Amino acid sequence: MFGIPDLISLVISAFIILPVVVILRETGYVVAGFIFGATNSRLTLGSGPRLFKIGILDIRRHYHLYSWFSYDELKNQSRFAYIMVYASPILVNAILGLTINALIANGFMEDQVTFWNRFIFYIFYFVLFDAVPMKTVNGMPNNGLLIYEMLRYGKRTDHNKEPFLPSTSEVEQEYQEEMQELEEEVEEEKQERKEEEEKKERAREKAKEEREERKEAEKES
Repeated sequence: MFGIPDLISLVISAFIILPVVVILRETGYVVAGFIFGATNSRLTLGSGPRLFKIGILDIRRHYHLYSWFSYDELKNQSRFAYIMVYASPILVNAILGLTINALIANGFMEDQVTFWNRFIFYIFYFVLFDAVPMKTVNGMPNNGLLIYEMLRYGKRTDHNKEPFLPSTSEVEQEYQEEMQELEEEVEEEKQERKEEEEKKERAREKAKEEREERKEAEKES
């Protein structure tokens, strides 16, 4: 039966373990990007309006699973460099998962073994869906399929024109446009509320004038 302990475990998994595992996955891209000369790198954590930006970290308001890495150009254009970029999140999560599993197997972290077992589960969940070649949302290839195509053909072979890792400059431009549209919508809503309040105020003033006119008419009669 699903009880309170299960609910607590679900909350911990959804709001702590999963976001942390996603962030660790994205740091694999960051490390590979640094090694192979990715320009204008950025690690975006969360979604929605920006809270603050420090160096390559772009922290958004809504903290959850949605995080991603972007860059403008890779200085090292070799096949090996691209393969390592695509393999980096798989390697980071796999190494981390195997390390934690080895520590547990040797008697470490026994007091929090349930938490760490769950952590390992989600790590290898992402490793599985990263490593096994397949297409995902909108026919986009996952890392495993990209690596396979790079090894076999030396390039990405699908017909999807969207970049697998987005350009930071384009992401920033899209973000600024979205924020501008949001600000315009907020201003429009404020203007509509202001006009509505003015309309109500005029209606109140008119009703007041009508009451005063009725009182004057009653006095005269």
